[in-house]
Amino acid sequence: MTDQFDNLEKHTSWGIDFLERFTKFVKERAEIELSYAKQIRSLSKKYHPKRSREDESRYTWCLAFASTLRQLNEVAAQREELAENLNSQIVCELIRYSQELKTERKTHFQDGRRTQQHIESSWKQLESSKRRFERDCKEAERAQHVSDRIDLDNKTDGEKARQAAQHKHQAAEESRKDYVTSLTQFNQDQHQHYHTLVPVIYQRIQDMEERRIERICEALRSSAEAERKVLPVVTGCLDAMMDAAESVQPRMDTRQVVEVYKSGFDPPGDVEFEDYSATMRRSISESSYLDNRTEGRRHSRKLWPFIRKNKLLTLLSSPRQPPPPPPTSPSPGGVADCPQSPPSSSREPITQRLNDLMTSGSRTRKQCLRSLKRGGSSPADCSHLPPEQRRKKLQTRINNINEEIQREREQRNALLKMRDVYEQTPHLGDVSSLDPRLDEVKQNLKRLEEELRTNQTHNPVQLSTRLSVYLSVSTCLSLCTCLPLSPDGSYTEDHNAELHFKSRSSEFDEDFDDEEPLPSIASCKSLYPFQGQNEGTLSMVEGELLSVVEEDKGDGWTRVRRNLEEEGYVPTSYIKVFLDSSAKGAMTYI
Repeated sequence: MTDQFDNLEKHTSWGIDFLERFTKFVKERAEIELSYAKQIRSLSKKYHPKRSREDESRYTWCLAFASTLRQLNEVAAQREELAENLNSQIVCELIRYSQELKTERKTHFQDGRRTQQHIESSWKQLESSKRRFERDCKEAERAQHVSDRIDLDNKTDGEKARQAAQHKHQAAEESRKDYVTSLTQFNQDQHQHYHTLVPVIYQRIQDMEERRIERICEALRSSAEAERKVLPVVTGCLDAMMDAAESVQPRMDTRQVVEVYKSGFDPPGDVEFEDYSATMRRSISESSYLDNRTEGRRHSRKLWPFIRKNKLLTLLSSPRQPPPPPPTSPSPGGVADCPQSPPSSSREPITQRLNDLMTSGSRTRKQCLRSLKRGGSSPADCSHLPPEQRRKKLQTRINNINEEIQREREQRNALLKMRDVYEQTPHLGDVSSLDPRLDEVKQNLKRLEEELRTNQTHNPVQLSTRLSVYLSVSTCLSLCTCLPLSPDGSYTEDHNAELHFKSRSSEFDEDFDDEEPLPSIASCKSLYPFQGQNEGTLSMVEGELLSVVEEDKGDGWTRVRRNLEEEGYVPTSYIKVFLDSSAKGAMTYI
């Protein structure tokens, strides 16, 4: 019986150790899930698109990757939830139950040991009374033999012997009664021990072991249920990743690239044949030079009835076509001051420009620094961009400003309605408390409208629309106002109407005269004649001195000015640029 208690004690101790090992397993798994979720979340954050990158919000493959990262972040969140459920629902409960199980096991085995000790004590008492009874019976038997032997020899000693034998018989009888009593008590204790006490203790230990096994089973089930609970969300995330992968459209992305980087320039024309066999150089007389220059200016003035049209179109963008190549043989007028071969399309190194800057005069330094500054920064009108990209950039800016204006107007209308409500029901609020906010909204609207007008002025599409409207109005005014009908049906001159028409045109021109003309940053000399046939270009003759107002931005065109009214783009390879007004500087466009 004692061995069984020892075996049960060993088995239950091993069961508790198993429960603690299982608890540790679940705890370590929760830590692994939490660490995995943390690493996945950190990875998703590391590769998540930055807000400053506009390209990643434009292409489908970038959007698909961003969606995958978001779904991965959601998977990490589900893993964190799984780890939290494992810790709260399983680990903590198992730790608490393990302590209770140890206490219960200790109580049961203490009861078993007490029962075992009681039955052993009863058995020892039985053995003691049995040995005493046996001893007394033997002593009584020996005393009886001695009494019988002495009685035959000596009657006096025989009497004493009989009394001693009788005394021994009485002690043996008492020992027998004690033995019978101890035996009866032991049998009762033994029956109670094996039929009542021990079965109850064993049943309690069995119930404890069954509860322990059931708790382990429940923990296994709970861990599986905790993971099954997050599986639908994880499956949804995986489905979303598959949908994101299916949404990638390579053709649309390549079209987006074309739209983003489309410059708007027309393809270059055919390269002309260069006849090196011609040995005679054409000559030009002073009269023809003057005639060509006069003809060029007359041609430029005919482009626009009001001279500001050419100025406006030159401010919009450089010509859409690439510049023509320079003539093969320079004219005689340009032999002395220009190289025999056309300049290259590359520019001098920055060190050469800085050396020229340090050796030039103070005024030339300012002009050169202004030129460097313009070339190194992006102007507000986006003139550094090709025409198509410039138009898109300005149009996007205009759309954003319009959205902000709409929001400010809605807020203003809401504040006005609130002010009306406060005026009708003063107990709801103070009307004067809305004035600072209304003033702020008005100032914001004024600032946004000013920005909108500025960007619309820079936008070629907006300006072209305003020019077409103004041309239509100007035509109507010239036909209907400047040449009124006389009573007999003929046209007569009306000076008042002409003054009215000029005032109307001056009002329109004021919209384009807000900005001051760009200052001259250098001077140049034309190496070859050029006939500007596109809008925004300027015709020039060979050997003509012009002012440079904007350097070449990399498209092969340079903006120049002939006088305060004539500006336009000319091919960079057709001119030689100097930093000083005497046309003796060393810095040129190469």
